[in-house]
Amino acid sequence: MENTAYVSLSSQAALWRQMEVVANNMANANTPAFKSEVAMFKEYSVKTKSDATPFGRKISYVQDVGMLRNTAEGPLASTGAPLDVAIHGDGYFTLDTPSGPRFTREGHFRLDETGMVVTAAGYPVLQQNDQPIVVAPNEANITIAADGTISTENGNIGKLKLVKFENEQDLTKAGNGSYQTTSDPSPVDKPVLSQGMLEQSNVQPILEMTHMMKILRTYEGVQNMLQNEHDRQIKAMPILSQSQQA
Repeated sequence: MENTAYVSLSSQAALWRQMEVVANNMANANTPAFKSEVAMFKEYSVKTKSDATPFGRKISYVQDVGMLRNTAEGPLASTGAPLDVAIHGDGYFTLDTPSGPRFTREGHFRLDETGMVVTAAGYPVLQQNDQPIVVAPNEANITIAADGTISTENGNIGKLKLVKFENEQDLTKAGNGSYQTTSDPSPVDKPVLSQGMLEQSNVQPILEMTHMMKILRTYEGVQNMLQNEHDRQIKAMPILSQSQQA
């Protein structure tokens, strides 16, 4: 029973982890630029001391090895806001935060009280010279070109810094829709941006719901197996007791 229980509990823990990931995906189905994730697992085998197990000389458990992010571009939605910017293809905006540079695809920007272009969380959005972008009080018409150049009626005021990474899976969540990494970014040679638009979440709710139902069925199956094994042992106890007394 112990081996069966350990293997079953290992499977249930993995299924529960999958459920958490799916639930988080569904909760962020309307979060701009959110990327869906999948929990990744692998088989972990342990040698047994005896051949007298249903599994032979090895018992296989489930080991959590991390997350795989779906980096596919989400659909674009028109907002008409001059400081909403969507990225087509590769690229991340570069942000200046107290904890160091952060990167995001969520281009929902605004002006703070000083005229600086910042994220919804208040982090300055950097231009190519690693300086923040500041709009003068008398500048009202803000235009963001496809290559990231920002201009007003008084001329160009900067160019958004777009970067890319060799392996986007190295990026880890840093809160507020941003990412951090120890890997060095490289510039996007020919960025393509759309002003007045936002990238939406790439979560597909119907697929996530289907996945959730499958996980629930599997979880129930493992639970039933545990219960059946428990019932089998309960029924076997009187028989074993009688055999020992004979």
